Amino acid sequence: LFLDRSDAVELPIKFIPQYAGCYHCQILLKSSCDVRVYEIECVVNTDHAEAELEFLTPAYQAVIQDIPISNTSSQNWQLEAILEGQGFYGPPVINVGLGETALYPLMFKPIAEC
Repeated sequence: LFLDRSDAVELPIKFIPQYAGCYHCQILLKSSCDVRVYEIECVVNTDHAEAELEFLTPAYQAVIQDIPISNTSSQNWQLEAILEGQGFYGPPVINVGLGETALYPLMFKPIAEC
C-alpha cells in the first residue's frame, strides 16, 4: 500500500522537558478499523557548556581540582573521560547515579616549568 502526500495526516506533538535525560512515550491511535501504537523516545541534552580552569603550581608538584558533575536525568550515567594535554590525569570512567553529584578529580602535575 502506497500513500501519497494527500493521504498523510500530521500529528503535532509539543514536548517541554524539565531536565536532560531519556523520555519514553507511547501514542495510541484508534479508528473503527485500525489500532496503532507508536513508541517514541526523546533524548534531551543540556546546552553545551564550556569552562576554563587555571592551574598554578610549582614544577613537579601536583594540584587536584574536583569538578562536580550533576546528574539531573532519569537514569544512571557512566561517563568516559578523555584527557588531552601533557601533565593531566584523572580516572578514565566515572559513574554518576541519578539525582547525584559526583566529583571528577582532575590532576595536573607538570614535569617542567610551563
